[in-house]
Amino acid sequence: MAVEALLDGQAETLTQKAIDKALEGDMTALRLCLERICPPRRARPVRFHLPNLDTGADTVSAFDAILRAMAAGELTTDEATAVAGILESRRRASDLAALEERIAQLERSTPHEGQRRHSAPAHRAP
Repeated sequence: MAVEALLDGQAETLTQKAIDKALEGDMTALRLCLERICPPRRARPVRFHLPNLDTGADTVSAFDAILRAMAAGELTTDEATAVAGILESRRRASDLAALEERIAQLERSTPHEGQRRHSAPAHRAP
């Protein structure tokens, strides 16, 4: 708060001073001005072809596509890692959905405890 009070009303003067220094060739002032005009991007949209993801083999093909895009310079290693992480999350979600469906099918096909038929053992005549 104390710094804000000191700078109150001086923003325009300080900004102009930074601009003047940048125009005089002060590289630090120039970097400061440029970072305010056009801040560095933390991420960019990533566009490249991925195959449909219907099977496990498709997932392998998608990972291969990521590697090819990285090798071709279309993706940075950080971007490739991020896309691969998203793809891996999607694969785990798909695996979970398939497992839930298999369990549901098993539960539908298996009689429940109260529905099982208990037959009496056959008695043999001695």
